[in-house]
Amino acid sequence: MPGVLVVGAGVIGLTAAIRLREAGIAADVVAREPPEATTSAVAAALWYPYRAFPRERVAGWSARGFAVLSELAAEAGTGVRMRPGAERVADGTPDPWWREAVPTFARTEAGWRFEAPVADMSVHLPWLVRRLEALGGGLRVAALARIDDALAHAPVVVNCTGLGARELAADASMVAVRGQILRVAAPVHEWLLDQSDPDALLYVVPRERDVVLGGAAVEGDEDAGPRPDVAAAIRARCEAAVPALRGARVLGEAVGLRPSRPAVRLEADPRPGGAVVHCYGHGGAGVTLAWGCAEEVVGLVRRALE
Repeated sequence: MPGVLVVGAGVIGLTAAIRLREAGIAADVVAREPPEATTSAVAAALWYPYRAFPRERVAGWSARGFAVLSELAAEAGTGVRMRPGAERVADGTPDPWWREAVPTFARTEAGWRFEAPVADMSVHLPWLVRRLEALGGGLRVAALARIDDALAHAPVVVNCTGLGARELAADASMVAVRGQILRVAAPVHEWLLDQSDPDALLYVVPRERDVVLGGAAVEGDEDAGPRPDVAAAIRARCEAAVPALRGARVLGEAVGLRPSRPAVRLEADPRPGGAVVHCYGHGGAGVTLAWGCAEEVVGLVRRALE
């Protein structure tokens, strides 16, 4: 079967290439940035369908993502672990639309609790690369001027470039949503989420070797440098919510630009002599949606190769 080129080395591109290889389709990855320099590397990576649309499609992808990530949590070395936690919501808030994907969902006086997969991306991204390589795939770092340029090297190209699709695919609907996080050392073992105030997003996500504190969600802001005032506000909100974080040593800070779009673009785009399968615009839910979208990519690629 002819080879396929996946463009983009974040969690979306790597999982797509893995599922293609597992389906017997020779897929390799080319990307402008290595995995550790992508937005995926900054993600707190708690399973949650955040800022991804439309709900009717995201529901299926996120449910599949929950199932696959739950399986990976049982495998050593994946960087994925099931962790209990809670989301705070206002009184009278109905059950979330993604409720059916979560087996342990239970309401509380302050919101709801459930166990969800959390991926430590400093571990999970390298694990994805190793899995791709074990299947015979490769990863090459190189910049493309246009997504069509990749068609010179493969009959089908899978476009997983996230925010880069704005230039590579001339998609003006892409909008960066700036996020900022701190990584701290603290004895915290449960995650906490509160997005009731859109201007003061709060999340605390324990991982393998640190705890991620967030956050921010500012549309159209593409400043990639951490801001001290934002960091201070995040820390104050998180410490007020989780007292065990007070005085925690800061291990690092980072900014990620979420690739937002009115709807995830997952479709085949026929071109002369080939096709581009687009898979981007996952907002703040790349890890959550990656496996479900990757499996749909396989079907689209198969039909494009026929």
